[in-house]
Amino acid sequence: MNEVLLRSLTPSVLGILVRRGADFAAAEDAVQDALVEAVRVWPADPSSSSSSRGDPMRDPKGWLVTVAWRRFLDATRADAARRRREDLVNEEPAPGPAPVVDDTLQLYFLCAHPSLTPSSAVALTLRAVGGLTTRQIARAYLVPEATMAQRISRAKRTVSGVRFDQPGDVATVLRVLYLVFNEGYSGDVDLAAEAIRLTRQLAAAIDHPEVAGLLALMLLHHARRATRTARDGSLVPLAEQDRGRWDTESIAEGVEILQAALARDRLGEFQAQAAIAALHADAPTAEETDWVQIVEWYDELARLTDSPVVRLNRAVAVGEADGPRAGLAALAALNDSLPRYAAVAAYLHERDGDLATAARLYTEAAQKAPNLAERDHLTRQSARLNARRSR
Repeated sequence: MNEVLLRSLTPSVLGILVRRGADFAAAEDAVQDALVEAVRVWPADPSSSSSSRGDPMRDPKGWLVTVAWRRFLDATRADAARRRREDLVNEEPAPGPAPVVDDTLQLYFLCAHPSLTPSSAVALTLRAVGGLTTRQIARAYLVPEATMAQRISRAKRTVSGVRFDQPGDVATVLRVLYLVFNEGYSGDVDLAAEAIRLTRQLAAAIDHPEVAGLLALMLLHHARRATRTARDGSLVPLAEQDRGRWDTESIAEGVEILQAALARDRLGEFQAQAAIAALHADAPTAEETDWVQIVEWYDELARLTDSPVVRLNRAVAVGEADGPRAGLAALAALNDSLPRYAAVAAYLHERDGDLATAARLYTEAAQKAPNLAERDHLTRQSARLNARRSR
């Protein structure tokens, strides 16, 4: 079964059903049913399928549209309150290839409808269009999975009657694209390239400095992606990455886009984040990184967002610019329950020469790590320090 193919087709199939009159919640349920059916009947190896007319691999998208539409109709007929929709039976898509329409970005705007709170809109989009699981979204929001499931269900009910002519909020769409990129960049599902593609579409359609800032940020981070992990899958810290393998074309494009956005003097959080990424990308070596300027950009970012996570990252930058004691002082002002707090504390204590405390904190951080790769990296850091202490 080609999971990547199914994931790539899902937004377009969902968009076709909504455009044909299905409300959003019912359309998503129907598409999910069609995906389950595809897993059951599609060949494990699409290249080995036959060329017969009944073969779903001849037109995977058209097959999914047909099955999803029939599932929607079945659910509609079963619901007495929606019997009026039975006249849609005659509108079943005709046999043949499905129309080539990319509704993904439009679906993002639908999910970002003003009737939803920003947090609910982001969660709904990540689940329905981005393809993330409820667990992944809950982790991004730092809430229990059950809480996130309830939030998504309420959001689906809210937008059930919304049509494509009632667009949502640009700022919310940007937040969704940012979270999708982050999950693709560091999580279990590769969505980073898709987030970049959609942000390019949005930048072409909307003249907005924060759209440009987000695109620049994605390009600058994506330029380093090939060096973030070793061949065995282990994480490679930024300071140890092979900068000769960074994608210089993406870096140049990101910097150019960022400079044009900053010149408009309408600073936003994505532009500030992109400026920090650009300073890292511009340094020939880790030792030549302009940490003083990075701290200044973190100050701007903290002013714009008042985010404790931003202040956590700022503590690292302060530790590099002014020494580990200064970094630890900045860290002391934050809540130690923050994600990755222990990892930052471990790093700063190691730089300050307190290897025993650093090793203990690395172990603590490993136990709280959000994914296996990060847990293994932190465990190795703790083992490395313990080995040094035992010599």
